Amino acid sequence: MKNFSEPIDRRDFLKGALTAGSFAFLPSGVFGALESQRRRIGPNEKVNVAIVGIGNRGVDVSKALHATGIANIVALCDTEIGAPRTEATLKAFPGLPQFRDFRAMFDKMGSQFDAVGVVTPDHSHFPVAMLAMAQGKGVYVEKPLAHSFRQIELLMAAEKRHRVACQMGNQGHSEANYFQFKAWVDAGIIRNVTKITAFMNSPRRWHGMDVSGYMPGEPTPDWIDWNAWIATATEHPFHPKYLNGDWRGWYDFGNGALGDWGAHIFDTAHEFLRLGLPIEVDPIFIEGHSPFIFPQASTLAFKFPRRGSLPPVELTWYDGVRNRPTLPSNFGDGVVDPNIPPPSTGSIDTKTLAPGKVIYGEYLTFKGGSHASTLEILPNSRAKDLRLPEVPRSPSNHFLNFLKACRGEEACRSNFAVAGPLCQAMAIGVIAQRVNAKVEFDPKSKRITNHSVADALLDGAPPRKEWEQFYRL
Repeated sequence: MKNFSEPIDRRDFLKGALTAGSFAFLPSGVFGALESQRRRIGPNEKVNVAIVGIGNRGVDVSKALHATGIANIVALCDTEIGAPRTEATLKAFPGLPQFRDFRAMFDKMGSQFDAVGVVTPDHSHFPVAMLAMAQGKGVYVEKPLAHSFRQIELLMAAEKRHRVACQMGNQGHSEANYFQFKAWVDAGIIRNVTKITAFMNSPRRWHGMDVSGYMPGEPTPDWIDWNAWIATATEHPFHPKYLNGDWRGWYDFGNGALGDWGAHIFDTAHEFLRLGLPIEVDPIFIEGHSPFIFPQASTLAFKFPRRGSLPPVELTWYDGVRNRPTLPSNFGDGVVDPNIPPPSTGSIDTKTLAPGKVIYGEYLTFKGGSHASTLEILPNSRAKDLRLPEVPRSPSNHFLNFLKACRGEEACRSNFAVAGPLCQAMAIGVIAQRVNAKVEFDPKSKRITNHSVADALLDGAPPRKEWEQFYRL
């Protein structure tokens, strides 16, 4: 049985790091600073933050961290630094040191920042977060946490080992939906849930694509560090169709609609119903299966086992514009969170059926949306007969919660111990989409038991040689 979280001896690791060719340009040894740069941040001090990934969503994250009033943005890193997608952040934070490779940033400035915002494509979350934690820095990582089941397992182990503040960027975990869901579970309003329907039916970037392979290689332009962009993923020649959010539709780089939206739709159900890891994921409907890009539509049936006194739960996920779920006759309009960040291209369809969920509990059925939107009881008249508990207000938004955790004042609400199993459940769902077959999972051994190809995909792609060290931090 493989142990996903077993570290190697630190001396062996450093010896290996010295032989990895690309690290030769790091004169003071980016890995030689393991745990030595942790700074104790006083209660009235600002947290110095470096941002890796400053285009598209990176603009919002950078500004949101700064807007808390307790963060100094001190360094900016992006493989396309200076290209058009990075201009908004560069303009908002002028004069800061700029890097294209995060390893160079850590080497040159590692002693000057306390935390890192990781807003890169899914496939490159892992190495940045691992290096930051190994140097005693807090990490704010956009969802999903990482690209593979194994990477997530290693991140959870590193959080526990290094005892740093870690937050995944599903903002609803610090807003009204989080506190309402917890209060309703604690009060027994939500109880004995056996079925959840979750859906995201807006158009996605890869919808309408028909590919027979990967994109043909093109000359690498001088405005991107392509080697740093690929990071731990399988080598691919440059092509612009992998950039600017298009990476999300390719199995080698993204996690599809499920990885993008599951953490905003059923995250609180996963945590407060203690769902853990599924024992089965069945792709009961796949439209346009491809070994390269995500389906045009999919329906996935997740089976979660009994947890103590809690009954088994079947969570059914629907994506695809026409692949709409069957909803209660009294569902009405979708629930729209007005604070959903806009996509970099395309649009989120909130007119016909906004992303959301239906939760079927004992005696009561609940209707919800995504992000911070709160639940409604179906039918609404039922709520009048209930003594609903008071729901506390959030003491801090998701960004302030993270920064206060860096100062030791709060605990991260979406730390890796919470967000990791959620993202691992979604990672198993992605594997079921990819192999287009039912997968049976053993939560104890953490292996897929009925499909050898699917089981191998838990590990993710073998990292390129110069990136192997990040799996051993």
